[in-house]
Amino acid sequence: MPSLFFCILLLGLRVTESQASGLAPPQQVRLDADKETQTLSVTWEDGHASTFDVEILRTELMEMVLNETVGVTEDQSTGKHQWNWTSPVPLECTSLSVKVRSRDGQDVSEWSSQQILPGLDLPDNTDSQMYPEGKTVPVGSNMTFCCIVEEGQQFGSLWYKDTLVKENMLSRRTYATTMTNQGPSNPSGTNVVCSNEKKMIIAGAVVFVGYPPLPSDLVCETHDLTSVDCQWSKGRDTYLFGMTRQTYYTLNGRNCPKARNSNMRCGLEQWDGNWTLVARNLLGEFRLTDAAELGHRVRPVAPVNLTTPEVYSWNASVGWLWKDKGFERLSLICQVQRTSHLNSSTQTYTGYGLNTVVLKDLQPDEKYSVKVRCGSQKNFWKWGEWSLPLSFQTKMDRSVAPDIWLWMDSDNLGRVLWKPLTKSESHGQISGYEVILWSPEENSQQTLTLPQSVYSLPINVTDLGSKVTVTVTARNPAGVSLPANVVIPRYLPDAEDTAISKVAFNGSGFPLSWVAHANASCGYVVDWYNTSCTQDCNVEWTRVAADNTNTMVQSGNFFAGVRYTFSLYACSSESTVLLERWHGYMQELVPSRTVLRLSPNQEGADVQLTWDQIPLEHQRGFILGYTVYLTNASHLTLLANITDPQLTNHTVRNLVLGSYKFTVKAYTAAGEDGGATVSISLEPYTYWLIMEILVALGTMTCLLIVITIACYRKRKWVKKAFYPEIPEPKLPGDWGITQGTLDVKPSPHSMVHIVEDSVWDSSKEALVTVPEEDEEGTGDEAADTDEPASLRYYNQVVEEGSSSQRRPHASDSSASSTGSMDSGHTDVTYTGIQTSACSLAPMAHFQPQPDASQCVGGGGYRPQMQSASCPEEPQTGPEEHLQPPVGSFGGYQPQCSWKQDSPEADGDGLDQTCLGSPTSVTSSQFLLPYDTSEEGKEHPSSASTWFHNLLTGKP
Repeated sequence: MPSLFFCILLLGLRVTESQASGLAPPQQVRLDADKETQTLSVTWEDGHASTFDVEILRTELMEMVLNETVGVTEDQSTGKHQWNWTSPVPLECTSLSVKVRSRDGQDVSEWSSQQILPGLDLPDNTDSQMYPEGKTVPVGSNMTFCCIVEEGQQFGSLWYKDTLVKENMLSRRTYATTMTNQGPSNPSGTNVVCSNEKKMIIAGAVVFVGYPPLPSDLVCETHDLTSVDCQWSKGRDTYLFGMTRQTYYTLNGRNCPKARNSNMRCGLEQWDGNWTLVARNLLGEFRLTDAAELGHRVRPVAPVNLTTPEVYSWNASVGWLWKDKGFERLSLICQVQRTSHLNSSTQTYTGYGLNTVVLKDLQPDEKYSVKVRCGSQKNFWKWGEWSLPLSFQTKMDRSVAPDIWLWMDSDNLGRVLWKPLTKSESHGQISGYEVILWSPEENSQQTLTLPQSVYSLPINVTDLGSKVTVTVTARNPAGVSLPANVVIPRYLPDAEDTAISKVAFNGSGFPLSWVAHANASCGYVVDWYNTSCTQDCNVEWTRVAADNTNTMVQSGNFFAGVRYTFSLYACSSESTVLLERWHGYMQELVPSRTVLRLSPNQEGADVQLTWDQIPLEHQRGFILGYTVYLTNASHLTLLANITDPQLTNHTVRNLVLGSYKFTVKAYTAAGEDGGATVSISLEPYTYWLIMEILVALGTMTCLLIVITIACYRKRKWVKKAFYPEIPEPKLPGDWGITQGTLDVKPSPHSMVHIVEDSVWDSSKEALVTVPEEDEEGTGDEAADTDEPASLRYYNQVVEEGSSSQRRPHASDSSASSTGSMDSGHTDVTYTGIQTSACSLAPMAHFQPQPDASQCVGGGGYRPQMQSASCPEEPQTGPEEHLQPPVGSFGGYQPQCSWKQDSPEADGDGLDQTCLGSPTSVTSSQFLLPYDTSEEGKEHPSSASTWFHNLLTGKP
């Protein structure tokens, strides 16, 4: 309340001051609107003040639009004041209320009566509308659009192009949006639309945003020495299209209706040294000027009526006319452009009133097209327009000499080759070729005529000598060409005489270089072909001048993965010499095939892998070596990298028995091939084992044969050294015994029972005779009644204080003890040698021991031991067989008790005496005693008998 009271008080004071100041309010206020420019013009009458307050409101909502103090002077002619205001919002959008008051410093008058500028949103205008419509504005400007919604509908949204924009409410039905810094519009303009609450478009407008014109580079010239033709550049695009918005041009005040789009030119009938160009559109205008003298801006028109008065094989003349006679008196410079299927070239000619030129260096039988343009030679400005083309054809001439070469397949066979003549070389249609083979040694010549479609000829120089010259000529309607000669080169395959190098492709060709050769008066020839080709190869070649020692071999027939052979020849009139040879690939690839015939070979614990090289046509690169892998289920294990491409075998050593799979891959600079795989199972190497055994047996056999032969030839020495004669024993006295072989029949085996006692008593040891018939049920065989009775000896040893036991024969008794229980038959002859006391001597050495384990002294059979009477002792049965320990008398010593005298033979002394020494059934010699050691117990072998017979020469 206090603040409201304060405001009313201030208002009352202002009213009082206004009444006190005496300023009259403006009268006859009037509003005029220019809706195209959105300008509001306010006029009023007031003869005293020059400063006024202007207030503009939106009538419906009474929103302040403008409250500004302006200075306005009185128009002396009308006595009125006028003030203009440009509204940012189209004036059609809503009604505006305007009032004005005078001001003199701080003194103000009352407000004038309010004037209303009605908008189109009044209730009587019920339709939907959009403003402004079809307006053209510059790029970067700001612009407000308003939408008046149809009466009874609700506003929805506003869209600028395809963008939803934010709106402001100006009145009950009017909504507006402001777009800032607008960009160039499309040729059809930029659309702004309005929709209702149902998203239906109810109104729209189009705005055109562009630039004012900005042409440049105005240039004026003359084409006929009279009129003027001006040209300029359009400059930037205005983005404005249509009859009302496009740019219009005038030259020196004269319209230029043909100046459209890119054709920016305008002409005048008379030359004027100064020109002004004006470009204008709805957004503004731009001016350009130019000035020049006539002689400095001459650009002649195109010549007309071109002709060829004279045409020859190598030259022709061309003439033309001028439409304007003034050029016949002007010093001109002209260009003549000639074009053929080979190339296009331009030549320049000068002259006063020039209208004829001569064309040189033409090709025979060639079609040409020529055209001409000229310019002023003095103060040259620009070339004139090209004339219409003129076509003509030159006459034919003899062709050039063919480019020939000779490729030898062998020493005597080859092919003469020549390149087809191009159109620029043939100088006319080729009708055929003539080939001449001439041998100065044989003074012979062969001439062959070939059709025009043949470019090679097989030759055989067997009958023409070692030096043959080949000449080839071409024929056309104009005559025969110059001859082309070549001396047949000597055939040299890759493996002979000339070293072969490698050359790499560098992207454009194969670069070759060499050392200059003295015998190259005619230059050099480099030929090349597919190395894998063996017959009818496609051979290409190129010629190099004698003063060059390098070249770049290029061809459209080079392919990746193909090896080419390049050969360099020095040519002269006398010979053709091969200088150098190369191999190269345009691009190396991995081999297309694997190594051939991969096979494994077991060599004991080693496996040798062998293979054949990949054929040349499948190598596709220089083979750098081979890799050998052990192939497992999941991966390859590298065993060896063979860097020598000529080596085609590898040995894998120290393998254990089992199955193996090996893979061999050849590799080039591009990588490895797919690999060849082979499997092998290692088994015991029986073949070599058998071979080793056979070799060892053979060696031993040969050695034995040699030893046998040597021993046989030296048998007497060997016998004397290793098997001397044993002298027969010489006995004292007169021995009348005739020695001989006692032939006795084998008797049944005798059983000898050896009874031993721990206490030795010679008186208790005796041989007990057992009659044959007492052995019933105990022997192994039935008694033979036809044989004489045999005695059984039991070596009985009476043990004191213990019962006697029957012991079996000793298993280790000597082989010479023929009386053992296991002997089958005993063939023994006893000589009548008297028992000697020597048989008792050894007994003293074997005395009984207290220990029963040592009572084994009589384990062996000793028939010559001194006998003694032994008391009768009960004997155990033969059922128990105990293995007796070997005693000290284990050996058989039949001669230990031998004595010179023999005992008397009587039946009673059989148990008391020792029999004589036994002898062999086949010899009268006494058996020698042998050592009782283990070595002495070995049996004599049959080999000793054989060896003895060998030494004695017996069979």
